[in-house]
Amino acid sequence: MKSQKKNLRNQILHAMETLDDDVFTEKCKQIREHLFDTAIWQDAQVIGITLSVGREVETMAIITRAWTENKRIVVPKCNPKAHSMTFYGLDTFSQLESSFYGLMEPDPKKTQKQATDTIDLLIVPGVVFNHKGYRIGYGGGYYDRFLAGFKGITASLLLEQQFNEQLPVEPHDQQVGWLITERGCYQVK
Repeated sequence: MKSQKKNLRNQILHAMETLDDDVFTEKCKQIREHLFDTAIWQDAQVIGITLSVGREVETMAIITRAWTENKRIVVPKCNPKAHSMTFYGLDTFSQLESSFYGLMEPDPKKTQKQATDTIDLLIVPGVVFNHKGYRIGYGGGYYDRFLAGFKGITASLLLEQQFNEQLPVEPHDQQVGWLITERGCYQVK
């Protein structure tokens, strides 16, 4: 099953890399607008989100919008040894530092830990999704471990071409509650 997930991940990552820049930018904008129109966004006061890299749906504009709406942004810092995440408040992009795999994460010296039970909406990254809310991430298992105990609302931002109904699901895989694409929103649980 691991090789099947790896093959699907690589297939979608390649398709995303070959997507025209202008098309990708426009689709990201449409996804953001759909997110901002949802009650899950409008009602959330604390939003957990990662800083996008590469061809992930762009999140800096989402973070900036949250700040203009007086929402609190929290960003995870990964602990590779324990395969766990700790969330920190983010008030400015200057509180970030570069970490492994080129990720931008909060600098613990410049920000404070945030209790995870205060997160109203968690934006969960991923590469491949099915319409039941299951996803394949980058293979570290950080979010599946975290989501197993998370009680807030979860959503993923993706392009329609990231859907694949042949996605293999393992017992430890966790669903997200909402899938938001350039075409609209899908509530899955």
